[in-house]
Amino acid sequence: MEHCKSQTLLLGLDIGSSSVKAALTDARTGATLGTAHAPETEMTIAAPQPGWAEQDPETWWANCCAAVQALLHHTRANPADIAAIGIAYQMHGMVALDAAGQVVRPAIIWCDSRAVFLGEAAFQALGADYCLEHFLNAPGNFTASKLKWVQANEPERYARIRHLLLPGDYIAYRLTGAAATTVSGLSEGILWDFSQNNLAHGLLDHYGLDPALVPPIVPTFGEQGRLTDAAAAAIGLRPGVPVTYRAGDQPNNALALNALRPGDMAANAGTSGVVYGVIDQRTADPQNRVNSFAHVNHQPDAPRIGVLLCINGCGIQYRWMRQQIAEAGSTYADMERLAATAPVGSDGLCMLPFGNGAERMLGNRAIGAHIAHLDFNRHDRAHLYRAALEGVACAFVYGIQILRELGLPLSVIRAGNDNLFQSAIFSETIATLAGTEIEILATNGAVGAARAAGVGAGLYESAETAMQTNALVARYTPNQDADACRQAYKTWENLLQSARSGHIL
Repeated sequence: MEHCKSQTLLLGLDIGSSSVKAALTDARTGATLGTAHAPETEMTIAAPQPGWAEQDPETWWANCCAAVQALLHHTRANPADIAAIGIAYQMHGMVALDAAGQVVRPAIIWCDSRAVFLGEAAFQALGADYCLEHFLNAPGNFTASKLKWVQANEPERYARIRHLLLPGDYIAYRLTGAAATTVSGLSEGILWDFSQNNLAHGLLDHYGLDPALVPPIVPTFGEQGRLTDAAAAAIGLRPGVPVTYRAGDQPNNALALNALRPGDMAANAGTSGVVYGVIDQRTADPQNRVNSFAHVNHQPDAPRIGVLLCINGCGIQYRWMRQQIAEAGSTYADMERLAATAPVGSDGLCMLPFGNGAERMLGNRAIGAHIAHLDFNRHDRAHLYRAALEGVACAFVYGIQILRELGLPLSVIRAGNDNLFQSAIFSETIATLAGTEIEILATNGAVGAARAAGVGAGLYESAETAMQTNALVARYTPNQDADACRQAYKTWENLLQSARSGHIL
């Protein structure tokens, strides 16, 4: 793909469920010129019934336009210099368009649980061996099951559907006017058959869903369409800019952290936590504790599978600690300084962070958060803060052990500098217990999508080259308190076993 020499700026969009983030990078220097987000407050998630979660896709588009316009204003960049656009997006959602390209119903997003029973029934009917061999996952509460729910419960709406899209596919459609998807995206919706290297016809047939609703497949990297006149006017760019990349948020975050080779592992510790490892074989977990999807660089003859483990109870525990326990006005930096005054292991104080709903890695059980061994004569805020950080770190290590059981050859963990990994206590605890280095890099999902757009546009030699410009913020290695860390983990694991059995120590 040829570009004018002046066109070296790259635009990345990250479509979340709370906000849309935009980033602008320069392919010549690798520099991030600026970031922006919209709206100022979080986007609304509608819950018409318990367990439902819906959003209006038009809201995503409106906030894309607002974020890009704010970014251009802030950076004073010339829209004519933007060479390509990349898209990252919230995974597992379902957007349905009619023949005129209009949204048929609100999007059913990732945290909606209405279709759980349908996925479980399909798993039993098709058989565990079949599902894990062909899809690498149980059908679960993913996009295919959500579409089946619409067919069964809203037949008039289902009859109008002409295109089944993931959230990122919808934004690409608004930009280019072309309905398309990717193998990586289809795999996250349990719409891809890895054994047949084709659509998941076995599941579609079982559900009675029309495979013609799945749009044409485009490469993850490469031209996927060009900005229409109408979209260019709405978003503030020139017509004809190519969209050259799209991927779900977790594969994209891993890409942004240069986790592309077997053994690479990316992590994120926001409200919930994610450990995402890359492996070179089609791997599934018979216990369904993790999910396996096609990574951004997956090829049938060179498999790259992203094994994703999610921890619902993560940063939300530490936020609760700040809101309920910390002194008014305390910052996370204040809490970190105080936590550092407590010893490794928090003098026996131990916490389980599982107070944010059912945990997939614990068999989809909601065992709740727990604080154990609290001694009123010994423990203070410093111990509580450290125990909270260590408790989440132990949950990550527990998950990492699951990934190792599945054959992930862990080499290094990479994380961004915008979440709980900013805590040295948290990061050092994981590094020590997992026996690996942790690299903290200055990047985020929108920046990763921007640089990936440069790969798809031919401005970088490879994805690895594009992501090598990430600045290293910090490196954590196993520390000298390994014995104390291991003892603290043993205490934590015993508490977990007691909670899972219903007998807290």
